[in-house]
Amino acid sequence: MIFSSFTFLLLFMPCVLLLYRVLPAGVRMPFLLAASLLFYGWGNPAWLLLILFSMVLNWGGVLLMTRGGKKPSKAALAGMIVLNLLPLLWFKYAGFLADTWTRLTGIPLDFTAPGLPAGISFFTFQAMSYVIDVYRGQAKPQKNFVTFSVYLSLFPQLVAGPIVRYTDLEAQLIARPKPEYPEMREGLRRFCTGLAKKVLLADAMGRLWGSINGNFAEAGALGAWVGLLAFSFQIFFDFSGYSDMAIGLCRCMGFRIPENFDRPYRAQSLTDFWRRWHMTLTDWFRAYVYIPLGGSRRSRIRRDLNVLVVWALTGLWHGAGWNFVLWGLYFALLLIFEKRFLLENRIWQKIPGWIRQLLTFLAVMLGWGLFSGFGSELWKALWGGYGGASAETVTRCAAYVPMLLFCAAVSFLPAPKKNPLRRFAAPVLMFLCLAALAAQGYAPFVYFQF
Repeated sequence: MIFSSFTFLLLFMPCVLLLYRVLPAGVRMPFLLAASLLFYGWGNPAWLLLILFSMVLNWGGVLLMTRGGKKPSKAALAGMIVLNLLPLLWFKYAGFLADTWTRLTGIPLDFTAPGLPAGISFFTFQAMSYVIDVYRGQAKPQKNFVTFSVYLSLFPQLVAGPIVRYTDLEAQLIARPKPEYPEMREGLRRFCTGLAKKVLLADAMGRLWGSINGNFAEAGALGAWVGLLAFSFQIFFDFSGYSDMAIGLCRCMGFRIPENFDRPYRAQSLTDFWRRWHMTLTDWFRAYVYIPLGGSRRSRIRRDLNVLVVWALTGLWHGAGWNFVLWGLYFALLLIFEKRFLLENRIWQKIPGWIRQLLTFLAVMLGWGLFSGFGSELWKALWGGYGGASAETVTRCAAYVPMLLFCAAVSFLPAPKKNPLRRFAAPVLMFLCLAALAAQGYAPFVYFQF
């Protein structure tokens, strides 16, 4: 089920929020688990087998690891991590590995890649964080299967995050909160803001990008740069919009989950950008990969190697393709360069903030070019290999100038301190989104493929 669908907006969401609010405390968690499984299995019931496997594996496995109150062994931890990763490797990376083998050896493999279950990367990482935190003594094993299963399958953030650590939700799950009406109103405002980002901004930018990336020779340099700018806005508003909706829905049910975005395109360095973009994933890799590898406590060369490893894995997490690996290594090299030569450089610090912000955004935008997977055709067009632009491309880009300027203002300018229309914004945005969905249909979220 998709947030930006009529089924969710007009049926599932109102029914779930209303029932959750009025049900007795003892029934809320079983009801929320049933609702989350219905949400996840709506499009493909077979996916339920996968998430049920993860629930049983991690709930039961941790109880076995810690039975008798003993400290889990490293072998048990390693076994649990491997068992968690096996479905991810099969569904997400088996086809990539088979294709890479064929290209390297010339020996074709008779293999059909399985379909990718939605959100498998997200709930696999959540499950592993629970196992690792219990092993470290930072979390207690959850003996109630329903409570643990709600943590792993909580429908607002199940498919595309934020990635929530068990320690962030443990006390809230046990308390089985009953939301108050002011909290629900605030949550619905946040949800409507995220929905507007997705339907009114991200989808519009996606249409512009889609009209350009089909023929870069016709788009020329102008079209390629405008299209890449549109893709940069699309992926931001699409993903941050989903996070806003997830946070808002959780708030409607009394849960507070971590923020995932903090106006990242206002960053004045790449280091700052990655502290603002997909913050829960960055924190996950820092806590469970970078620091265990030694972090920045080792020599400079070892620190740089740790950065390369983390970012290669970050690229692979986003997708099974060499363009994602290159995207990760691209940022790794830039971050290493930035830490060594720029962040503490007086000349760099004296450059006006808006110029540093612009340079950072340009580096990020070129990174999205790698991320998009369009390869040499895009880069040839960007650098003028197909000329300037056709008259049709100029006309098409000109039609989107007001929307591009609005997206730029929302992305780059500071948030207003006061908004007198805030209390009326939610119903207006919901109406506009429903009208847009009726006119143009809904588009899948970009991060559903991860």
